[in-house]
Amino acid sequence: MAMARLGRLHYGWIVAAVTFITLLAAAGVRATPSVLIVPLEHEFGWSRETISFAVAVNIFLYGMIGPFAAAIMERFGIRRTMCAALAVIAAGVAATPLMRQSWQLILLWGVVVGSGTGVTGMVLGATIVTRWFKARRGLVMGVLTASTATGQLVFLPLLADLAETHGWRWVSLTVAGVALALLPLVAMFMRDRPADLGLAPYGDGGGPQPTGARTGNPAMVALRALRTGLGSRDFWLLAGTFFICGASTNGLIGTHLIAACIDHGIAEVAGASLLAAMGICDFLGTTLSGWLSDRWNNNWLLAWYYGLRGLSLMFLPFAFGPSFVGLSVFAVFYGLDWIATVPPTVRLTANAFGAENVGLMYGWIAAAHQLGAATAAFVAGAIRTDLGDYLAAFMLAGMLCLVAAVMVLFIGRRAGDSEELLATA
Repeated sequence: MAMARLGRLHYGWIVAAVTFITLLAAAGVRATPSVLIVPLEHEFGWSRETISFAVAVNIFLYGMIGPFAAAIMERFGIRRTMCAALAVIAAGVAATPLMRQSWQLILLWGVVVGSGTGVTGMVLGATIVTRWFKARRGLVMGVLTASTATGQLVFLPLLADLAETHGWRWVSLTVAGVALALLPLVAMFMRDRPADLGLAPYGDGGGPQPTGARTGNPAMVALRALRTGLGSRDFWLLAGTFFICGASTNGLIGTHLIAACIDHGIAEVAGASLLAAMGICDFLGTTLSGWLSDRWNNNWLLAWYYGLRGLSLMFLPFAFGPSFVGLSVFAVFYGLDWIATVPPTVRLTANAFGAENVGLMYGWIAAAHQLGAATAAFVAGAIRTDLGDYLAAFMLAGMLCLVAAVMVLFIGRRAGDSEELLATA
């Protein structure tokens, strides 16, 4: 009990801190391909399209593993699931320096690393928040979501410098070492549920709650949740807008911005530093978004986020230039909005399907996010190969965001609720 309390500190904050560090490291792993695109292109002669396909497989599996990971966590526990995932990530990344053929890149970074990072994605954050917190859920979700931006901030400039000075193989070994180092931290401090320590969730005045762990085949549990979602209009709206979210963030910008900078004569380290600056802005913007999602109408928050993101993406092709001023403006404006969509989306998911089902249902919605990201990662690479630049990719993503800004206004609304919706603006 002493460990559970740690003085006046609720143990949920310790669990949240361990989750933050794990998500931060996983974000660094997922950001690594953006540093490797050009070095792999030069060393092996692989096309941008081929490398982008491996990244697309990684992103797709990162999303598709999410709902099944949520069910596995329910069945076998969060701590054991996280430890297994970190071991898989470390093994896959450590084997990367041995590859010689493009299919090996697809297998290691696409299948192995994509599957491992899918377990340590935002489904993990959503599960932790709904299990351990009754109060401050939006704020904690915002901070955990922001860890993905912080991962870029911490890792990308270092990894880009390593790639330039020591080669891309050192990048892989460094990332593998970070994943491996997290294993004892998770094993020592992570706990599955507050009831394991005789606690209620933070902000809950009652006593410890029953575990409520699901039994049965995790795959079937996840598929039943998908069947439930497919019968809901809100699920289609949430999944559709999150598809666009993924396409316009880590699929396009997270994967291709550094390569686009190099196309315009901007050094790789400078491009990585630009993403890192966006990470700083996103940490602030997403944390603020979590705070706002506890207080304001989440439909309108999402409408603003998607609308402003769309305008910034349409501005990006005109921001490349020798002064770097335009890109700096883009980094701040876009960075504040990068993944600020997550806390309101989780809140709307809980409203639609109940807090106890957030892990599974958000898992499928997050899968749509990564499907959009995978599509954009591959399509943008194909556009660059065919047309010689990324202009069409940036403009298309911007227009899709404007469509999403309209779609989110209908989430959770019945026919004839338009007047009520406008009244909450």
